[in-house]
Amino acid sequence: MKLLLPGIWQWSWFSQEKQLDFNGLFLTVGEHRVLVDPPPMTGEATLLIRKGGAVDYLLCTNRDHEREAAACRADFGCRVLVPEPDATQMTIQADKTYKDGELLPGGIWAVHLKDQKSPGEMALFIQQGAGVMIVGDALIGKPAGALSMLPADKYADAAKAREGLRRLLKYQFDAILVGDGASILTGAKVAVERALQA
Repeated sequence: MKLLLPGIWQWSWFSQEKQLDFNGLFLTVGEHRVLVDPPPMTGEATLLIRKGGAVDYLLCTNRDHEREAAACRADFGCRVLVPEPDATQMTIQADKTYKDGELLPGGIWAVHLKDQKSPGEMALFIQQGAGVMIVGDALIGKPAGALSMLPADKYADAAKAREGLRRLLKYQFDAILVGDGASILTGAKVAVERALQA
């Protein structure tokens, strides 16, 4: 469990199949304590999260990042929020769905990204500091220090998917926290621009 930015911790689980880290986030934003896209959790992560009090929400960014949401809801008693367009394609019964433009607990903005791997792919934008963008499968942090899209066969139309990601550039952010791979804590918007030129 490592502190990435003020109030934002990350833990990782290494996927042998994908050969990269699957990341989960623990956010303390405003009066809220929020989990995002939780992979299997280490004992250290569980202890750190429990130490500060109750977790109130768990956010999934897409249908494929349900991961350990059910186990976390059972462990922490948090409410699970999932993207509205993906809700019927997930095994977990969400407590609530969310959609584009919605202001989520803790002042987190939902940003829908069109034409991605799943119809409900969401980024989560936090306006703290220089701005933080959280993405699930929209971009991966590979190689470390750079961003890339998923392989073309993951999309119905890779060119449309690339265009859908340009929406991220309308926001002001310095850090991008990825669900898969290595997050970028400074200069992230430039990294997104580079990834979309590739």
